Amino acid sequence: MRTEQPKCTARFAVGAPGGSRLWHRTPETEHHLTVSVDTEPEPAGSKAEPDETPGASPEHRVRNTAIILGVVAALLAAMAVAASMSREDAPDWRGRVLEEPEAIPDIRLRSTDGEPFSLTEDTSGDLTLLMFGYTNCPDICPISLGTLAASLQDLGNDVANRVDMVFVTADPARDTPEVLRQYLDGYDTDFIGLYGTPEEIAEAQDMANVPRAQLAEPDADGEYAVGHATQIIAYQDDGTARIVYPFGTRSEDWKADLPRLLDGEVPEP
Repeated sequence: MRTEQPKCTARFAVGAPGGSRLWHRTPETEHHLTVSVDTEPEPAGSKAEPDETPGASPEHRVRNTAIILGVVAALLAAMAVAASMSREDAPDWRGRVLEEPEAIPDIRLRSTDGEPFSLTEDTSGDLTLLMFGYTNCPDICPISLGTLAASLQDLGNDVANRVDMVFVTADPARDTPEVLRQYLDGYDTDFIGLYGTPEEIAEAQDMANVPRAQLAEPDADGEYAVGHATQIIAYQDDGTARIVYPFGTRSEDWKADLPRLLDGEVPEP
């Protein structure tokens, strides 16, 4: 978000009655500086002071020039301070701002209804959130999805309807379309579930620039854990991710950041 700087306009009149005078004004919504020097004529019949005559000494001209430069420097310094204060007043982002923005990948998998789904073509375009996980996850996925779902409910439809939450299974062997749909419906029926072959899922993780999921050895009952990326990536309406939300992001964090992202504010490192 850009913060406009104050406009500083200064006029310095040399030779004004009673000595030199300075006027300045600083409207809040503009940001350029104008400095001019005017020489006001002496009233008819008045006696000019020695240092105000057209033939003023070099020392007098140097003094006036120094005053003008001092005024310019002071106004520029004031503008710099105002700009710095404006940046400091902006609230911090609650997620982790990326050093380098990332373009939304053209991941192509299948949704829980069995239809092909493109991450770039089949999302609304306002704000796309992307996470990799699995339905048997004991902690990270249920906490992350539950916190986000509660936050969207608190924010209301004006926000929730503009957010696409896309959950890609990292465990396609167990997460069938039916299992995946039932799992996501427990949080929000609008959450989008995607699945594919193990090779397609691995490629999707590479495209999203997250580590590939690692499957642990099955136990005696055939159950196994899956190590997977825990962050939720946020792609804004220009198809760019500038911020991610790690595991542990709180509801108050989502409620602070989501409206700002939807309003087009750009997270910057």
